[in-house]
Amino acid sequence: MATIAAYTSPAAGHLFPLTGMLLALQRRGHRLRLRTLAGHVATMRELGFDADAIDPRVEAVEITDWQTEKPLDSLARAIDTFVTRGAFDGDDLQALLDDARPDLVITDINSWGAAAVAERSRLPWVAFSPYTPAVRSKGTPPFGPGLRPMAGPLGRARDEIAFRLVNGAMERLLLPQINPMRQRFGVPAITSASEADRRAPLTLVTTAEPFEYPHPDWAPDLVMVGPTNWEPEAAAVDWLDEIDGPIVLVTTSSEYQADVAIVRAALDGLRDEPVTVVATMPAGVRLEGPTPANARVVEFAPHGQLLARSVCAITHGGMGSTQKALGMRVPVVVVPWGRDQLEVAARVEHARAGVRVPRKRLSPERVRDAVRRARTMRAGVEAVAAGFEAAGGPERAATLIESRLPQRPPTLTP
Repeated sequence: MATIAAYTSPAAGHLFPLTGMLLALQRRGHRLRLRTLAGHVATMRELGFDADAIDPRVEAVEITDWQTEKPLDSLARAIDTFVTRGAFDGDDLQALLDDARPDLVITDINSWGAAAVAERSRLPWVAFSPYTPAVRSKGTPPFGPGLRPMAGPLGRARDEIAFRLVNGAMERLLLPQINPMRQRFGVPAITSASEADRRAPLTLVTTAEPFEYPHPDWAPDLVMVGPTNWEPEAAAVDWLDEIDGPIVLVTTSSEYQADVAIVRAALDGLRDEPVTVVATMPAGVRLEGPTPANARVVEFAPHGQLLARSVCAITHGGMGSTQKALGMRVPVVVVPWGRDQLEVAARVEHARAGVRVPRKRLSPERVRDAVRRARTMRAGVEAVAAGFEAAGGPERAATLIESRLPQRPPTLTP
């Protein structure tokens, strides 16, 4: 049995994929020391983890990228958030390592200070990424603007030009901020954006082909294991039995990004359709205007129960919610709002598993038409679901993590 320390950023959308991996490790007899969101500590303890809250100063740093629609401003705000949090999460992880004396450490890709401390510790270190990391890869467009792959010389030329523009802008914002933080924790400066996501000897990415593009140059340090999502056990939703007929699930971000317009457009666009719309708003219900008779808006409801009866899911482009729907063979309509969501939407289109509605073209009519089209895309959805299953999920992730544990000599019996 090994002791494994794990550290997450303050987002349930990051905790839940990690929880799937940790439960698989726990079933194999390992002890888990976890630091995560204060509001989820009790649940994690009920699962049997030795869990504590992350430094409250980490949670207090709110991400404000949603306050601007300019991509570069949004990126700058996100970088500032992760660097500011990093000053606290690095020291927080060090305290955990001092107390737990673990055999291996796992860090969230968005916990930049914790990653630096894990690197400094020289312990076996695994990172996990619940979204596609912004790592340059041959044959794929640069991460960020949501471009779809383009084959041939024209595609290669486009990708090279786009990479210089996108990556150059990212590095001008990233490197001057992340390197002083890394210097503070005593680890080398990075020289590129891709390097930031390749410092860990192993990073587990919770997606898989054909939803994700092929990345032949990711191995051996970046490995796709498919979705590892977990959700809290919940009693059957009492109002679910009151719903007759099919459901359309609408999801918004677990870390606030002012995407309430997605819910409003879905409610208005589907008010006369023969479905019941259930919208979940985990960052808080802030909906204005009436709720149609065929709709229900809640802060939380277990998506698994809802997706089992859903004919379509309308998502903000979060990797977790989008992949969960596709994994349950439910087509999606994606309205990407920011962050990595343009990339998720591009992958949905590429896999022919759903429809993208651009944020600036969002309207009730477009959402209604997109749902109708998405419901016809069964072949793409089935292919994505099969790819997720083949990737191995939490059990493969656990096997890969175990492969990094120190090898101990066998116990000799007299």
